[in-house]
Amino acid sequence: MDYEAFAERYVAVWNETDPATRRTMIAALWAPDGVEYTDISEYRGHQALEARITEAHHQFVRDGGYVFRAAGDTAGHHGGVRLTTYMVPAAGGDIAWTGAIFARLGDDGRIVADHQFGDPPPPATKAVVDDFLRRPRPELYAERVDWRVSWPMAEHPRVPWIRPRATRAEVADHYATFAAHCVGEVSIDRIFVDGQDAVITGTSTQQVTSTGRRFSMTFALHLTVQDGRITRHHMYEDSLAVAEAFC
Repeated sequence: MDYEAFAERYVAVWNETDPATRRTMIAALWAPDGVEYTDISEYRGHQALEARITEAHHQFVRDGGYVFRAAGDTAGHHGGVRLTTYMVPAAGGDIAWTGAIFARLGDDGRIVADHQFGDPPPPATKAVVDDFLRRPRPELYAERVDWRVSWPMAEHPRVPWIRPRATRAEVADHYATFAAHCVGEVSIDRIFVDGQDAVITGTSTQQVTSTGRRFSMTFALHLTVQDGRITRHHMYEDSLAVAEAFC
């Protein structure tokens, strides 16, 4: 048996985008009553395996921007196969998750049972964005952040939170400064997620505590999520409306 080819077929199932093709691949790889065991659950039979693999594909491949790869260390004998899988950003980058798989094969070469061991994978983009919208906070950001706001200068003399930001600590200062000067609410219109990137559109209505003036501005926020942390924060907003509220 070509064990490396087996490993490539195994990871290909999780990456497959077409549901019908994925279903056919599952039937070719697992026996009809085949079962996969994880540390918290088991998935027995083609229907349960398809539901489990489809959910993982949607979360990590379609929405999360990752792909699964075989590590190239597959070995086997007497009906047993062990392999290592990596989950990596599709655009390139460090390994986000490592899984160790041990599979027991039937006489026809299909999986009778496989056991998966691995670290918990990072949250997918949509999960991080949802957490961000519930409560923006510095803990959601990476140590280094590509931060940009659509203002005409790096610092604005009237608006205290408009400053260059590049680290998690500076992001914390941004949110603390904003909270100290404004009280209001944000409404979300749309959320678009494409792999590691998300765009959020909405309206922010705030009252400046020092002047008592209110401003309402539409905005578009581009976030990039890598390894479960926000690495890009680009805000496009009505800077004039905000600045005038500080006059």
